[in-house]
Amino acid sequence: MIDATQASSAFLLGLSGAGHCLGMCGGIAAALNLGGTRSTAITIAYHSGRIASYTLLGALLGFAAASIDIGAWTIGLRYLAGLLLIAMGLYIANWWRGIAVLERAGATLWQPVQRLSSKWLPLQRWPQGFALGLCWGLMPCGLIYSSLAWAATAQDASTSAAMMLLFGLGTLPAMLATSLGAARVQAVLRQRGLKIVIAVLLICSGAWTLYITAAHSGHSGHSDHSYHASREDHTGHSSHSAETAHGQSPQTPPE
Repeated sequence: MIDATQASSAFLLGLSGAGHCLGMCGGIAAALNLGGTRSTAITIAYHSGRIASYTLLGALLGFAAASIDIGAWTIGLRYLAGLLLIAMGLYIANWWRGIAVLERAGATLWQPVQRLSSKWLPLQRWPQGFALGLCWGLMPCGLIYSSLAWAATAQDASTSAAMMLLFGLGTLPAMLATSLGAARVQAVLRQRGLKIVIAVLLICSGAWTLYITAAHSGHSGHSDHSYHASREDHTGHSSHSAETAHGQSPQTPPE
């Protein structure tokens, strides 16, 4: 089940990517004239399809991650979750752009999807908008790809899906502002101060995740050691009791 930290971080990731979304998906929405002469149904269907693709991909990756039931794998994913939150915070604040590598890597995946999506243009009906949104959810975007990787670390299909659903909902203000021509909303979401605040919150969440994971793994290691030690003591005591019950006594060394 999704916890408060995961839920808030997922929504903030979507919200904080406003500038990035306006530059990529927002430009597409404007080119498609969503919210202009297009019907409201087509606009809603497009964004619903886009968010549905995030949610479905999150569920698939969460299920795949959960299929490996190894303690070290789980701990490793928790460390990865913390590092990804920090990396995305740095990316949003424009302090480090390493995540942009994912966009270049995803360009190869995007090419066949882009050819497929062209079949639904120009948009005339809402099913076309929904199908186009499903395709555009796969576009090469470092923020989307890193968010998907982070969601997968939950190792649960429903939790990962919920995280990506909230991420998608977080992108709605910027995307709808573009579609509906709400310039004032766009200006607020582009403010540098807002991005910095959200970036710092994400970095703090990542650091806290790393701390909790380290503390938990250290405690688990100590517990395992204590368990094995107590088991050895119990085994030795049981052997001694068995010998006594059979009339055997430990041999004493000759004087």
